Parts: sequence; structure tokens; C-alpha cells
Amino acid sequence: MSALQIVFGVFLILLAIAIIVLVMMQEGNQQGLSGAISGGSSESFFGKNKSRTNEAKVSFITKILAGVFFVLALVASIVMLFVK
Repeated sequence: MSALQIVFGVFLILLAIAIIVLVMMQEGNQQGLSGAISGGSSESFFGKNKSRTNEAKVSFITKILAGVFFVLALVASIVMLFVK
């Protein structure tokens, strides 16, 4: 096992743990079918300012970390093909 494999592995594990923690911190969507019919809470104050809440920030960070995880896993796979 090379040092490069260890470095990629450590980064992937740390990113995976961070993503798990962030997903567990998010609240579930409990609107169900009634939210789909009535349009949800887009007419309320919180619906209009949803992007400013802490929940929206956590969701955004989760999406960014998931993208970084995907790219890093892809790069690690490609690099490992040529490092042997």
C-alpha cells in the first residue's frame, strides 16, 4: 500500500464521516402528500427566506461535501490505475 493510497483513503473517510454527521443534523421533510397538493410553505415568511436559515446552510454544505467526495473518489480511482 503506497502513501498516496493512504492519503486518499484518510481524506475519503474524513469526508464520509462529515457527510454522515451533516445528514444526521438535517430535519426531515414531513409535508407528505398535503404539501405536494397545497404547494408547501412557499407562501409563509420562512418559505420565502428559506435560503437564509441554518438548515439551508447545512444542506448546502452537505451538497458541496458530497460533490467533493465524488470527485476525490473518482480522482483516487484514476490515479491508482497509473500508480501501480
